[in-house]
Amino acid sequence: MDVLEHIPRTPRPEDTPRPAGVDNWRYAKGEIAQLWLDCANTGTNVISEAVLRELDRLLDQIKTDQPRALAIRSAKAGGFAAGADIDGFANLRGESAVKMLEQGHAVLDKLSDLPFTTIAVVHGNTLGGGLELALACDHRIGVDGVKVGFPEVQLGLHPGLGGTFRLTRLIDPVAAMQMMLTGSSAHDRKARKLGILDALVPIRHVDAAISAAAAGKLEHDTGGLRATALRTRAGRSLAATRMRSEAEKKAPNQHYPAPYALINLWEDHGGDPSAMQKAEIASFAKLLDSATAQNLIRVFFLRRKLKSEGKGNDGIQHVHVIGAGAMGAEIAAWSAMQGKRVTLEDVALEPLGEAVKRAVGIYDKKHLSGIDARDALDRMMPDPEGLGRARADLVIEAAPEKLEIKEKIYASLDGVMKPDAILASNTSSLRLADLVAATPDAGRFAGLHFFNPVSQMPLVEVVSHDAAEAKTLDRLAAFAEGIDRLPARVTDYPGFLVNRILGPYLMEAMVMLEEGKTKEDIDRAALAFGMPMGPVTLADQVGLDICLEVAKSLRHSLDRPMADTPDWLAEMVAQGHVGRKSGRGLYNYDTRETPPDTPADDPPDEIIDRLILPMCDAGVECLRKGVAQDADTVDAAVIFGTGWAPFRGGPMHYAKVRREVPRRLEALAADHGARFDPDKGWASFG
Repeated sequence: MDVLEHIPRTPRPEDTPRPAGVDNWRYAKGEIAQLWLDCANTGTNVISEAVLRELDRLLDQIKTDQPRALAIRSAKAGGFAAGADIDGFANLRGESAVKMLEQGHAVLDKLSDLPFTTIAVVHGNTLGGGLELALACDHRIGVDGVKVGFPEVQLGLHPGLGGTFRLTRLIDPVAAMQMMLTGSSAHDRKARKLGILDALVPIRHVDAAISAAAAGKLEHDTGGLRATALRTRAGRSLAATRMRSEAEKKAPNQHYPAPYALINLWEDHGGDPSAMQKAEIASFAKLLDSATAQNLIRVFFLRRKLKSEGKGNDGIQHVHVIGAGAMGAEIAAWSAMQGKRVTLEDVALEPLGEAVKRAVGIYDKKHLSGIDARDALDRMMPDPEGLGRARADLVIEAAPEKLEIKEKIYASLDGVMKPDAILASNTSSLRLADLVAATPDAGRFAGLHFFNPVSQMPLVEVVSHDAAEAKTLDRLAAFAEGIDRLPARVTDYPGFLVNRILGPYLMEAMVMLEEGKTKEDIDRAALAFGMPMGPVTLADQVGLDICLEVAKSLRHSLDRPMADTPDWLAEMVAQGHVGRKSGRGLYNYDTRETPPDTPADDPPDEIIDRLILPMCDAGVECLRKGVAQDADTVDAAVIFGTGWAPFRGGPMHYAKVRREVPRRLEALAADHGARFDPDKGWASFG
């Protein structure tokens, strides 16, 4: 449904002309002038140099027209603006970056200084540069469902078009800093409560809210005594000390300089908007030149590359999931949340009930409104009798990792599925080549490997095999993109791509435990490298049973040596101690044993290299074998499928930067065995 069709207004954006020489705006004169952001040839607005240059010209014209008020709105159904145009500044450095920022600030200052009331009407995504544009207005009116935020920290940056000083002056400075430091978004009611929005209204009341703002009837809370106190240097210094301590827990300064640059910026200049504006420009330009920012910007482009793999119409409206365990339940809940009609089948009733509870929790964490959560739950139907098999456009098998179980399921689907329906397996440890013979139609069968938990991990491996039809793979990639996941196209191989690379990381940790190293020391070394969690913690998160199956599959299927799994690991799995999901694994969660969340101060290089370099080596092997089409796909898949230290740009990028990885692998092989022998693909890598 196009949200704009239900906003009563005169004139409509499509009836509003673009001024001569303007590609990205529509303008209608009037007592309350209407300025619509409508970036050309795209479904999403971004704040680009061209957008700001045209806005600069239009503001001069509007000032001459002398309206009583100006309302700035978006003509795009999806939102106000998704942020700044990253393509436009990614390659800028030094004085060129400073000049671009100064020009952008001048335009938003001109908007802020207009002699009449300015009103931003924001809906959908209003992020980064889009929020900065809205903050330059006198008032902000939000439409129900709006989401505002500054995600720049995810690019190794902080806001650069005035967001740092405008937001900290508008609302409680600590709340403003927390938003910018974490990159978190404020959904409609929270944004209103914080004071970012002066009004939150349903679509049909937007024009009335604009009229109220133009008449001076919208008031803004300036933050009270707390905000006033935090505008003193002493108050800011105390708060800044706490912020640095909190930031260090999640984003160490040595790896992520942006949060600390932002804290310094606010502490030093938060009492003087003019000084903070100048300092913001210099700080942003310096960060833009950092290796962290450049690698995180690269990750942004890697994400976009994966999304492009899913272009097209999937033709999938009804999804039937077989298996209501943790993975199947998450797949079902997520697909329903994204608008698909879902039936969920299991041989037992209890998992179906637990799946519904899990879905409720997911929707709550994703801030779905009561109505949206209810609608998603209505789309997700427990189906103990498997009636959805015959109606589904896509059947996803998420059964236990046992060949005989999957073969039995596939045999039962023969003659039941619709003629054009696709069968996909979520297997993580079995080769498709071993499964395909049992399927009803090899051409309409492929792998669709989600990562746990599905609601948090964005990657989906779309796995081909020799008999898979191109149309099947295209539809599955489009399905993944359509449910807001990132499709990585890979070929059938032991562990596919991500688990082939992740396996050595996890198994080497098991070997080190066998050698007597502590799980805490191993995990803290990995955290020091920049991993989101250590390999021991990750093994518990994935499940020791899954890790064991993947390790066995890799060791039996690869033509290269792998680390032996210790006997005690198999014993733990046999006893049911499989990790976090059972309450006990390598860490004992039943006794509230907590994995470390702080990095080691000076971790041994050997521990890091033993964990990380085999991942790089496995990536080179996958490239040599054609499992992934290029190094960018490898990096993207590992980052989005495992959380691999994103500020390092991915394992292949890290290997290129470090250069001497093959020689270091040879040294490790001499000390620890043939599993570290560098792959022969290194000869052509780089």
